[in-house]
Amino acid sequence: MAVRLTILGSGSGGNCAYLETDETRLLIDAGFSPRQIRLRLAQIGRSPETLHGILVTHEHTDHIAGLAGLAGKLGLPVYCNRATAEEIVRYHDMSFDFRLFTTGATFEIGDVVVESFSVPHDAQDPVGFVLRTVSGRVAFATDLGHFTRLVGDRVRNARVLVLETNHDVRMLQECPHRPWSLKQRILSRHGHLSNEAAAEGFEQVVGDAMQHVLLAHLSRDCNRPELALGAIRERVERLGARHVQVMVTSQDQPSPTLSL
Repeated sequence: MAVRLTILGSGSGGNCAYLETDETRLLIDAGFSPRQIRLRLAQIGRSPETLHGILVTHEHTDHIAGLAGLAGKLGLPVYCNRATAEEIVRYHDMSFDFRLFTTGATFEIGDVVVESFSVPHDAQDPVGFVLRTVSGRVAFATDLGHFTRLVGDRVRNARVLVLETNHDVRMLQECPHRPWSLKQRILSRHGHLSNEAAAEGFEQVVGDAMQHVLLAHLSRDCNRPELALGAIRERVERLGARHVQVMVTSQDQPSPTLSL
């Protein structure tokens, strides 16, 4: 069976992805309500009861909101570092079957090898993941204020890169609904990647191995899919990297499943 990846939803209102191999079924983050996650899994013919665990990047609500109703209720293992686990317990006021790792560690879940790496974001100890499968590497680089050399080193050989394109800088600066303090946080080096910053990061890591880039965590108010796509596709054309397929993920519904 092919390795299958589905972004169940991605944006400021919730983030959750599903990865399936011959032996292993995982969620990466659980930022929607348990009902929403269950409904979105059902749309691809899957259910939470078959999961082998949930990987958590960091403790912000749009990444952990559904943990109590999924991991807590079903007894699913939750893979995260200690600082994130402490914040999860504080938020949900309950404990979980935590499988703790040290940031930077590599560990196995079934036939998936998970590499963790530090990312610059305003959380306690946020991480990205590279999931090594028989069909290649799937990398998650979202919720980061800038594209560090470490991030580039970790995601460079990925077949699939889930990459944050959170905002268009001009739209964010001109947004009437957000206070300046929030704009400063988003624009900071521990905030979120703009379209242009994501494009620069993509240029640093794209190579022959990369086949898919999934643009994630788009702001509803301060970005548009065509702007995010345009920024990355401009680099694809400039670099002659036409072997890379670029797709924008959605907050509201699962994206088309990739079979690798």
